[in-house]
Amino acid sequence: MKPDIHPQYGETQVTCTCGNTFTTRSTAKNATIHADVCSSCHPFYTGKQKILDTGGRVARFEKRYAAAKAKTGSKDAG
Repeated sequence: MKPDIHPQYGETQVTCTCGNTFTTRSTAKNATIHADVCSSCHPFYTGKQKILDTGGRVARFEKRYAAAKAKTGSKDAG
């Protein structure tokens, strides 16, 4: 192995949006990672359905699709 080419691999604190925290090892520079889901709140592990709409992507898509559909619908009707 070549010396001095591998990143530092140290303990890292992971914090989930649900409030769960745990320690793991990572090459993250600031020793903290913020996660959207973890094993405490992920639907696969909890058995509960939870909708995660990050940044309203679905709403923005539906709005654009409705506007495009209305635009093409008015051309066909007239």
